[in-house]
Amino acid sequence: MKRTTVSRLRDIPGIGVDAVGDAADAAADPGFLRLENLDTDLRPPAVAIAATRAAIDDDAANSYLPFQGHRSLRAAAAAHVGRSAGRGYDADTECVSVAGGLNGILNTLLATVEPGQEVLLVDPIYAGLVNRVRLAGGVPRFVPSEATRDGWTVDPARLAAAVGPNTAVVLMMGPAMPTGLVLDERHWSALADACERHDAWLVYDAAMERIRFDGRLPSHPAAHDGLAQRTITVGSASKELRLIGWRVGWVVGPADILADIKLVGLTNVVCQVGLAQDAVAAALDAPDADADVAAATREWQRRCDAVLTQLAGYPIVRPHGGWSLLMDTRPLGLTPAALSRVLFDRAKIAATAMDGWGPSGEHYLRIVFANEPVERLMGLADRFRQAIG
Repeated sequence: MKRTTVSRLRDIPGIGVDAVGDAADAAADPGFLRLENLDTDLRPPAVAIAATRAAIDDDAANSYLPFQGHRSLRAAAAAHVGRSAGRGYDADTECVSVAGGLNGILNTLLATVEPGQEVLLVDPIYAGLVNRVRLAGGVPRFVPSEATRDGWTVDPARLAAAVGPNTAVVLMMGPAMPTGLVLDERHWSALADACERHDAWLVYDAAMERIRFDGRLPSHPAAHDGLAQRTITVGSASKELRLIGWRVGWVVGPADILADIKLVGLTNVVCQVGLAQDAVAAALDAPDADADVAAATREWQRRCDAVLTQLAGYPIVRPHGGWSLLMDTRPLGLTPAALSRVLFDRAKIAATAMDGWGPSGEHYLRIVFANEPVERLMGLADRFRQAIG
């Protein structure tokens, strides 16, 4: 049978991480430095683990219902987003649970983007976001970030100027993956007028918003009066709470659009992991929740600093948060894919080329620092010299 790829998949590549991760798994060599995938070895909150164990014996957790997510989770998620945004959200009409943050992103795009409309993103950016824009029938439009000596920046005026009459959604993440770019009030202020002028939604991927290396609280777009009714927040338990395998997220925003996002959810994944939802609620509601994330962030920052120190002689760009950083391979005379191969073959380093992660991704290799302790990262310079000199 002759098979033709359906049109919606023709411009959607893989994300690269899967291939490198599979190769490292197949090597089954504990000597490999696993710098390719957004995992972390830092344990999830103890309260979440205890609640998960309790759910195994709870028949109510072994259910499709309620389809929009357990009330405990929706209440915790609505309150959590409300604290960042500085406003209240109704858990019943303005919040829905989803099966992880990216499920929430896709459901939201399907509810807000007509085929052929544009979705604005910064560049470089996670290929999974770009691919979901395309899967939803949208057209990605990229605003380049600038790699400076102090890290990544994007000009607020340039960002706002890119919003036009065919823009359905401005899709922002902060800190952004894979760069660690952090957005702030300047960006939200510039985007507020542009989104109002062109009647565009702002979809905010908040999966890492508290993983900042400047010690500041998150800057949430819905805290800006001009964006409060235009912001849809998509959150996840995977990064800040380290609950990767639980596959739980949430979408919070105005009630009218949440009704459509709920409908997409019923038509798409249907419901979330029953055994995991109360665990995530407990982690969000815990009295020490912010302290827990802050402690994890301090450890990730230590690991980031170790990588920056080890690779100080190479063209790396400092992140302002998140779990990863980028190396510009052009000064090395290598493509990111070629550098990924020699690091893998000669130095037992698994790291991912950023092809498909926005137009400029083809220049960068990503290094994830969240999953290896500082002690192992201290050998990074020697491994790079072994691979490329």
